Amino acid sequence: MQSYIELIPIISGLMVCLMAIYVMSIKRTLANASKKSEQLVDSLAKEIQGISHGSVGVGRKVLLLEKHIEKLETVIEEIQKNDPAKVSYSEAARLVELGAGVEDLMNSCGISRPEAELVSALTESKTGSNQDKIPTLTPRT
Repeated sequence: MQSYIELIPIISGLMVCLMAIYVMSIKRTLANASKKSEQLVDSLAKEIQGISHGSVGVGRKVLLLEKHIEKLETVIEEIQKNDPAKVSYSEAARLVELGAGVEDLMNSCGISRPEAELVSALTESKTGSNQDKIPTLTPRT
């Protein structure tokens, strides 16, 4: 029994050494994992920074495009308000009310014969053209 008692300090010393080696191994593994984590965090931070710079650029571009679209919408509205075709049709209708004929409409408003006939027919049906027509002056050829 005494021989076992003599082995206890040796076994205890061995156990302490093994525990120390195991702790050092765990410490080294944790240090490596910590380094990898720091590298990953740095890498992700750089990616996020790049994405953020890119999104700022995209945001600026979107704002410029929105301003450009607003300007284009304004121009389109102005063009629609000042549409020469609308002006010539309204002018043609006014001329029909004053008694102008199809030829007069074609010459003064720059519209085709079918358009002039249509404007004349529509305007006459609105105004009830059975009234006396005002004679128009046409140049002699």
